[in-house]
Amino acid sequence: MATVNIPDALLVKNYVAGDENALATLISRHQSKIYGFIYSKVTDRDISDDIFQDTFIKVIKTLKSNSYNEEGKFLPWVMRIAHNLIVDHFRRTKKMPMFRETEEFSIFSIMSDDAPNVEGQMITTQVEDDLKKLILELPKDQKEVLEMRIYQDLSFKEISEITGVSINTALGRMRYALMNLRKVIDKHQIILTN
Repeated sequence: MATVNIPDALLVKNYVAGDENALATLISRHQSKIYGFIYSKVTDRDISDDIFQDTFIKVIKTLKSNSYNEEGKFLPWVMRIAHNLIVDHFRRTKKMPMFRETEEFSIFSIMSDDAPNVEGQMITTQVEDDLKKLILELPKDQKEVLEMRIYQDLSFKEISEITGVSINTALGRMRYALMNLRKVIDKHQIILTN
């Protein structure tokens, strides 16, 4: 059986049984998603590297102690560990994470498909700045779901598993976040689509 086709749960079982390569396969299979998630929160390569390593140290300790019981849900379980370590990091440094957009993706791009001209681009930039400020003011639970959904492209199932709430609660938080954004957009009569 090719390694690619082995399900996570079986790789976990093999690793616990002594197959060190099984863990290497799990890490390489999920590292871009896990590292991307960590980096999107802390936006610092060195800190992201540390948290990524700490995440897998915790994974190894848990697997070696035979206390892992989330069969078939390896990735959400690891993401939850990473999420908790990120929270610990911000508690230690007493800093709240800043909202950060990348060149590849901005919140404006999900609201309008048209490439703006120079004047339009200036308006777009202003709107994005306003939205970023507004997103920072959202309640923590709404902001978290919005960031995970839009910026990390996680499913509501993954969001619910990482944050430890039901899918309906995650959906509700997203709905309220979008409603709050919409209220301010309407108030300022910001036009997001042509």
